Amino acid sequence: MNTARNNSITSENPTTGLATIPSLPASPADIERLSVRIGAARERIGQIIFGQRPVVDETFITLLAGGHALLIGVPGLAKTRLVQILGVVLGLDDKRVQFTPDLMPADILGSEVLEESETGTRSFRFIRGPVFCQLLMADEVNRASPRTQSALLQAMQEHRVSVAGQYHDLPQPFHVLATQNPLEQEGTYPLPEAQLDRFLMQIDVPYPDRMAERRMLLATTGIEDVAPEPVMSGAELLQAQRLVRRIPVGETVVEAILTLVRNGRPDDSAIEAVRRHVAWGPGPRASQALMLAVRARAVLEGRLAPSVDDVLALAQPVLRHRMALNFAARADGVTVPGIIEQLSAGIGAAR
Repeated sequence: MNTARNNSITSENPTTGLATIPSLPASPADIERLSVRIGAARERIGQIIFGQRPVVDETFITLLAGGHALLIGVPGLAKTRLVQILGVVLGLDDKRVQFTPDLMPADILGSEVLEESETGTRSFRFIRGPVFCQLLMADEVNRASPRTQSALLQAMQEHRVSVAGQYHDLPQPFHVLATQNPLEQEGTYPLPEAQLDRFLMQIDVPYPDRMAERRMLLATTGIEDVAPEPVMSGAELLQAQRLVRRIPVGETVVEAILTLVRNGRPDDSAIEAVRRHVAWGPGPRASQALMLAVRARAVLEGRLAPSVDDVLALAQPVLRHRMALNFAARADGVTVPGIIEQLSAGIGAAR
């Protein structure tokens, strides 16, 4: 049984990098109210998106934790639709950018234009780009050049951008939900490791099961169309994120997170497969992401504190984009998900 201790635990936002010390633990009434609100939002999305409940839940966890998500799946699995519906249901100002090879950083951040007044005075005026929103959808993010992808790094980490030496703060909350197609790799650019690490989760979107696809088939080929409706607001989401940071975390959960992440690093790992096959492992941002994500998952399910089961459930989406294998692993048929399963098995055996 986990002991809910919170006084000595500090955390750091993986998107802003600001260290915070949680205040008084969240009350059961606050957690219950938030769980009901999130449940209503999930139910609304479930009326439109069929057969992707784990994907929806992991996306909600990411937003409650204040992070960004990378959704990877083949075309036609409602990745874009999910992001659009989330913007409406959560009452967020959302924008979409279709990433292409010719996309420039100014197309995302904005640019300065020279204007001349009626008196003949000339001055520069900054025109904001689509990044100035609360929910930015970066569609097929790997199709843009590294130069353009780098335009998102500061925004994702600091929640502000710098143009012509001037800082411009982004609206709050601010989240990036990026999509990626794993099939067609011609004309794409791998995301830099630094950018991957700024995504709190990599959410793999699978095919729906037969019954879910049947429901989708009947619901989307008729005359009537279910339209999403707002359930929450941006201000409520900010309050929810603050509440998540007040969820107490037991020492058992903290130790499980540290053991899981540190065992994923080849220099520190006690697991032979990691030392042999992993080129580089997850950094401290992975521990921070897990700490926030397990709290958010507990709130999502209406629990007062997270457990080791939450750590095991979120190990794959939090770690799989933060690890890389060497050539020996490829020759031996080893995969990153397989390595993470071994890491999780070590945590489960130690319970």
